[in-house]
Amino acid sequence: MNSPDPSVRLAVVGCGARATIAAHAIAGQRAVIAAYVDPVPSASRRLAERLDAPAPHVTSVTELLDSGTAVDAALVLSPDDTHAAVATELLTRDVAVYLEKPITISTADADAVLAAAARRGTKLYVGHNMRHMSVVRTMREIIARGEIGEVKSIWCRHFVGNGGDFYFKDWHADRARSTGLLLQKGAHDIDVIHWLAGGYTTRVVGMGALTLYGDITDRRDNSDRSMPDWFDMENWPPLSQREVNPVIDVEDLSMVQLQLDNGVFASYQQCHYTPDYWRNYTVIGTQGRIENFGDTAGGVIRLWNRRHTYQAEGDREYPIGGDQAGHSDADQDTMTEFLDFLGHGGATVTSPVAARQAVATAVAATESLRDSSTPRDVPPLPQDVVDYFRAHP
Repeated sequence: MNSPDPSVRLAVVGCGARATIAAHAIAGQRAVIAAYVDPVPSASRRLAERLDAPAPHVTSVTELLDSGTAVDAALVLSPDDTHAAVATELLTRDVAVYLEKPITISTADADAVLAAAARRGTKLYVGHNMRHMSVVRTMREIIARGEIGEVKSIWCRHFVGNGGDFYFKDWHADRARSTGLLLQKGAHDIDVIHWLAGGYTTRVVGMGALTLYGDITDRRDNSDRSMPDWFDMENWPPLSQREVNPVIDVEDLSMVQLQLDNGVFASYQQCHYTPDYWRNYTVIGTQGRIENFGDTAGGVIRLWNRRHTYQAEGDREYPIGGDQAGHSDADQDTMTEFLDFLGHGGATVTSPVAARQAVATAVAATESLRDSSTPRDVPPLPQDVVDYFRAHP
């Protein structure tokens, strides 16, 4: 039986480390790649070869839109500081957008992207794939069943064991291009905290510093390479890292306290030089608590719902499914949801409004961190934009 002809024509904008996400878009033969967009032509060529999906190459979104190439949607997978301009141009020209998270590096830019989608009525989807991860979805299901009562507090510790390779050898280390890792990395977990808590942050207090990677003097401009070229699990201990980014002015250790609009309190901690790499969530309710041990296949979520002293095994245990890497199956589910959204519209697990709230929270937390931990209020999203996305989920 022959497969149906793919119907969705995609442009891949940004052909670097994140662009492997495009493989999930074409895996089910529901979409084809119509164009590659990257200012570095060799990056486009490498990705086309890796995906075995030849298509025209252009160097900018403007060039793509003016070329007459027929595209139905764009996967915006370029560096974060380009997201606002790229997404706004596409949305304004009526091209649906899959926008990799975080959506932007400033609250004002996030608001502008959502306003552009609302103004034109163009479909916008933000790739917060962690909402599709088994560990997060299972925790949300436990909460929804009422097994820990009403959520009162959420704590997240993020051990970023690969931080040196992932974030300190390219543009991520430069606050002018990323704002900071409390945003670039933390926005994902802040979105999860909001989703599990059922509310959004209104006030934050941040604290942190550049405590390790700034001491490394071996520097290199790695713009001619991408992360797979330098990543190595043997790059240990952290101070033995070599060829880090010439500019390093983001924090490698940070934490933030969050107050949500529904009375929930939360905390988030992030360290980029731990030996292990995983996230630990604790959710405390009026009738118990849950905590994950591991965040990929083979890990477990433990529930305590009776009084104890120390009891490591909990009162109940739920397995974490998915793949061992933790992202591949979630990436595929996210892309499947995006393609369904293109075809049929309707509500999605991810949310542009929630993505904006995660960015706004992370920006406020970073401002607090860099201003002697002065508390910051998270600015609200303009009501007309809220109303649009409420009416057009």
